[in-house]
Amino acid sequence: MVQYQEQLDRTFAALSDPTRRGILERLGRGQATISELAEPFGISLTGLKKHVQVLEDAGLVRTEKIGRTRWCSLGPHELDEVQRWIVGYRLMLEERLDRLGELLERTKGQES
Repeated sequence: MVQYQEQLDRTFAALSDPTRRGILERLGRGQATISELAEPFGISLTGLKKHVQVLEDAGLVRTEKIGRTRWCSLGPHELDEVQRWIVGYRLMLEERLDRLGELLERTKGQES
């Protein structure tokens, strides 16, 4: 359970930044070099590498150095764990809202 929670935390932390989400969107269209990824964000290669490292640590991006070029692609970690957590959280909220609705219906006639 702790390992699951740590992975979930790393994934949410990685997804919390708009630049990292943009990197994932770009990699969804195919692999790219660090330089290609940095260009639309207007950040340094060092800055982009730090973002890629966070994504790589979360398993969302994979990198491979070929010669002097570092290529990035979507990683092996799928968002199944995040989706499971979101679905579970949504179900809990729906149950609480249903109970609140039932309470309001029961107390509706008791207002006067």
